[in-house]
Amino acid sequence: MTNKLQTTSPQTTVPQTTTPLTLGLLDCDELAPELQQEFSCYGEAFEQLLSSVDNSVIFKRYQITQNEYPDATDACDGYLVTGSKNSVYDNEPWVQQLAHTIKALHQAKKKMIGICFGHQMIAHALGGATTKNPNGWGIGVSTSKIVRTAPWMQPPLTDFALLVSHQDQVMALPDNAQLIAGNAFCANASFTIADHVLTFQGHPEFTKSYSKQLMKLRRERIGEEEVNRGIASLERETDHLTVSKWILNFLKC
Repeated sequence: MTNKLQTTSPQTTVPQTTTPLTLGLLDCDELAPELQQEFSCYGEAFEQLLSSVDNSVIFKRYQITQNEYPDATDACDGYLVTGSKNSVYDNEPWVQQLAHTIKALHQAKKKMIGICFGHQMIAHALGGATTKNPNGWGIGVSTSKIVRTAPWMQPPLTDFALLVSHQDQVMALPDNAQLIAGNAFCANASFTIADHVLTFQGHPEFTKSYSKQLMKLRRERIGEEEVNRGIASLERETDHLTVSKWILNFLKC
């Protein structure tokens, strides 16, 4: 694999319902050993989740932290940018290269999903703003109110709950982005750009046991009281399967 994505001209294609979707998983983290009880990486977590909704999807993993990238924009039908412990403004070569890759995918109008860090990176790379939230960490189960609906949001909801774990968040959307959902803590929890970009601050791929372990691992950084509240919130139900269906619907439409 090359360490740079080659930009191709946008192409108009007719959806082929009989052809399985090929999804490139741009994995932006390497999990600590104590976090690998349920999945070894975020790419595997998404494979498990999305396969439970549609077992025909074909996955290709790219370890972005190791400079693995698709050879061309059309190597996959769409791409999903995962979460990461890093920040989008970190002075890491792979972080900067990822921003260039996202710009190339956007220029080619390739389907692109961003989750947590991926959501923040897409906003950052395309002219929005991602910074630390002055109100601290978002952890546990978070509910966002839907402010705009679209045909791919089936089954429909008026709000959705997902597991979250973030200190950074999108403070300003890129030009031409449309807000899908938000809440008082995280105003820009989900957005779209045209018909090829969809992002979520929350983690549909997280399990509650993984979320709990992650909070415990970050207890000193987050604070005892906040972690206790976050763990208590795990009693609430999440809409991870519905959001996963939305993601697949969006990729296929």
